[in-house]
Amino acid sequence: MREYAFELALCGALESKDRLLARQLGAHVNGRRIIDVVTVEPGPGFDRRASITAGTIPPAAIEAPVGPGAARRVKDVFPDIRPEQRRRLVDQAVEAGFFERKRRGGDPAVRQVCRYPAGWFDHLVGIENKPDLDRPGDLQAQLRTDVSLGIFDEVVLATASHVTGAHRNRIPEEVGIWRFDPETGEREVLREPDPLDPAEQGLEILDRQPGRSDIAIVTADEKQRARRRIAERAYGKGWRTFDLPACGRCDPDGGPAVAVPYCEWAERIVDPASECGTDCPGHEPAEPPAMDRRRHRDERSAWRRDPDGQRRRQAGLDRFE
Repeated sequence: MREYAFELALCGALESKDRLLARQLGAHVNGRRIIDVVTVEPGPGFDRRASITAGTIPPAAIEAPVGPGAARRVKDVFPDIRPEQRRRLVDQAVEAGFFERKRRGGDPAVRQVCRYPAGWFDHLVGIENKPDLDRPGDLQAQLRTDVSLGIFDEVVLATASHVTGAHRNRIPEEVGIWRFDPETGEREVLREPDPLDPAEQGLEILDRQPGRSDIAIVTADEKQRARRRIAERAYGKGWRTFDLPACGRCDPDGGPAVAVPYCEWAERIVDPASECGTDCPGHEPAEPPAMDRRRHRDERSAWRRDPDGQRRRQAGLDRFE
């Protein structure tokens, strides 16, 4: 569980009013890459995006051919998906405050409550955590995929290990290197990352086998859609996605980060899903500690807990139907 504790401690150290953080997000177009941590820096349209919803706006709703003027029939907006999928997608977009339901010729119709703000995020950094570099796993292949695909503006490797020359040789030179101490929260930049170019086409490595690699060419437009999907998911998800254990030894604020599952008995961050319970020698039955993760996120990051929404700004648009 060292990697889990390392990841939560790093997120706690990086949390700032100047950015958003999220863990375990899909960072691919055609493949199956999951990046450990993503940081999102606000862009000029951030205030407008934050005013819509505290959750994720479905990417399919953002890309749909519907705007804030005349409502369009749902079956025309999403012609290639099954009716139950259309209903589910519309429900999600309405719940997010991005779509508004209407009727058009007796058929269900939708329109955007507001225009989706372009440029609401400015800079995406993908961070791969590998506390112990002597157990690299697929690290080299993962980082090479991140660099060649170029969805992120920068890619960083975070580790607790002493980084040797041999380690550096296995890490793509474009990847930055941080040495992070999860017990103290101190972070040392060993190598700055080189900027990648999300505006250019990329190569996504789909599969590696001895003597061959399967790749896909990814267009700049596909990369931009993937970046928006990552940013939207990061906005809605955040990094505190765990439940605290029902144990009197859990002190959410006792460790190196605020509002994490820190165990006083083990003297470290733990994974409640796999480490906590009656089988633990230090278990002390109790109600889970109170933790308002939304309040913590609102106070400690750029995310906004209770947006005003945009619906009231659309008064008068009915005349265009």
